Amino acid sequence: MSSWTRWHGPAMARLWGFCWLVVGFWRAALACPTSCKCSASRIWCSDPSPGIVAFPRLEPNSADPENITEIYIANQKRLEIINEDDVEAYAGLKNLTIVDSGLKFVAHKAFLKNSNLQHINFTRNKLMSLSRKHFRHLDLSELILVGNPFTCSCDIMWIKTLQETKSSPETQDLYCLNENSKNIPLANLQIPNCGLPSANLAAPNLTVEEGKSITLSCSVAGDPVPNLYWDVGNLVSKHMNETSHTQGSLRITNISSDDSGKQISCVAENLVGEDQDSVNLTVHFAPTITFLESPTSDHHWCIPFTVKGNPKPALQWFYNGAILNESKYICTKIHVTNHTEYHGCLQLDNPTHMNNGDYKLVAKNEYGKDEKQISAHFMGWPGIDDGANPNYPDVIYEDYGTAANDIGDTTNRSNEIPSTDVADKSGREHLSVYAVVVIASVVGFCLLVMLFLLKLARHSKFGMKGPASVISNDDDSASPLHHISNGSNTPSSSEGGPDAVIIGMTKIPVIENPQYFGITNSQLKPDTFVQHIKRHNIVLKRELGEGAFGKVFLAECYNLCPEQDKILVAVKTLKDASDNARKDFHREAELLTNLQHEHIVKFYGVCVEGDPLIMVFEYMKHGDLNKFLRSHVKGGKEATFGGGLAAHRSIFPLFPCSRLLL
Repeated sequence: MSSWTRWHGPAMARLWGFCWLVVGFWRAALACPTSCKCSASRIWCSDPSPGIVAFPRLEPNSADPENITEIYIANQKRLEIINEDDVEAYAGLKNLTIVDSGLKFVAHKAFLKNSNLQHINFTRNKLMSLSRKHFRHLDLSELILVGNPFTCSCDIMWIKTLQETKSSPETQDLYCLNENSKNIPLANLQIPNCGLPSANLAAPNLTVEEGKSITLSCSVAGDPVPNLYWDVGNLVSKHMNETSHTQGSLRITNISSDDSGKQISCVAENLVGEDQDSVNLTVHFAPTITFLESPTSDHHWCIPFTVKGNPKPALQWFYNGAILNESKYICTKIHVTNHTEYHGCLQLDNPTHMNNGDYKLVAKNEYGKDEKQISAHFMGWPGIDDGANPNYPDVIYEDYGTAANDIGDTTNRSNEIPSTDVADKSGREHLSVYAVVVIASVVGFCLLVMLFLLKLARHSKFGMKGPASVISNDDDSASPLHHISNGSNTPSSSEGGPDAVIIGMTKIPVIENPQYFGITNSQLKPDTFVQHIKRHNIVLKRELGEGAFGKVFLAECYNLCPEQDKILVAVKTLKDASDNARKDFHREAELLTNLQHEHIVKFYGVCVEGDPLIMVFEYMKHGDLNKFLRSHVKGGKEATFGGGLAAHRSIFPLFPCSRLLL
């Protein structure tokens, strides 16, 4: 049982492989002709006794003859002829050698099916003549004919021409016997009325429109008189030719656009060699958009397309029905050009929800135009699931300006649509931007006030020992503040108790909101952990505004939330990079990390990799709660926020960091 197990698996596979190899060699040996040896890819016949009298052929039941790549024959004096069907079975043959043998004749079509043949060696045989037609369809890198008793005639002048034109520095010492049975070098052979032919193609303008017809004329000359034929390659259009002696014509009808760029040749051929004259066909046709797909994400987002047309079509993109003005953020890129076919994409650099919508491509030239449209969805709207499909805006961020595309500048500003709807939506977006700028500025100011109060209290950098407040008047203008610390001997402190703020000479009691300061001083951590965000995960989109301490930007942040690949955020940069400013930056970040509440804008963290230092906040597109209520609630700000409401403000009831509306 153990021996059976040992012969399973890889060992058994190797044994079976060896057996099949032996069987293959055995079958090849049985099929191999007498006086020859055979392998799976090679046949060699060098034993003169008993020798072979015909070209070696494998038996019908042998291994596939097309696997034979080399045939070597030597010392076979009785081998005189290669017939038309002797070599056709060896379709994979690359090297053919017949040396020191009695070869006298090679049939014209002997190598017709051996297109892979590269090396031929007929050294020291009995060849007296050899036609060029044997080899004209082959791409030979070597043809050796040394030691053959050629007869001097026009039939072998092609060998002399081949020797003169080939690039190899090594030339063969070839000779031929003249009519006086004298050996003369082939290089010195001169035969009257034996030269290369010539071909002349008389073609009109070969730039034609698709569907039209054209006729080409050709004349040939030479002695011996050459044959004329047309080489049209893989021409698709219908064509027919007429040939009469040294004149010929080719008529092409209903020309197809697929034939643009094709080469057409008139060929003259005689015993000595051949000559040809060629022209290129150019077909003009209307553009066709053969491929347009939804965007794919790689390094950039790309809407791939393929356009065919000649002359080169001009491309124009439309976004939600309006002309899309290209810029460095959105531009057309052509990656591959194949004569009349263009493969490219509309490249979008970090698109957001503002770029969702319908994209239409229009290709146009003087012969017509074509258009196709797709819908693109890059990112869900903030606060809306990606699966939702809100109405797309009619305009894109102003960052996407104007530029020409890569095929041609097709922007026509006269066609732009300055509708009032677009203007209104743009105005609303500008108002939102201004609101965010104002909010960010006031946030920074209030944070500095908080830090100042904390320093006065000489408490932990994360909290205040006693309750304190910052109270705004109705128009949000700041009043001078005088903080009354515990144990102060200020005359007015005895009247209102320790929990008071003096605005001017007026003392106002403060009611603390426990929702905002539920964390006592003892609960605050002295080693608060501030989340650090990698700089490469922050992509700035546009500037929202600038305050006294730095600029505020709208940005995209990657890998911040596990539920989304990227989200929109507001970032504040530090303008002053002094040591004191950096210390204040770190203290502010630690404070905001502890100040987390559902009604306060969320602080995500900081980026301190290089300059400038960055704080990352939640982005709220509708502004802060205070301004939103003042502008939307009936009765105005006096009716809504006056009187008793002010007395019930918490320690940060209308703090500018208060939660922004979604």
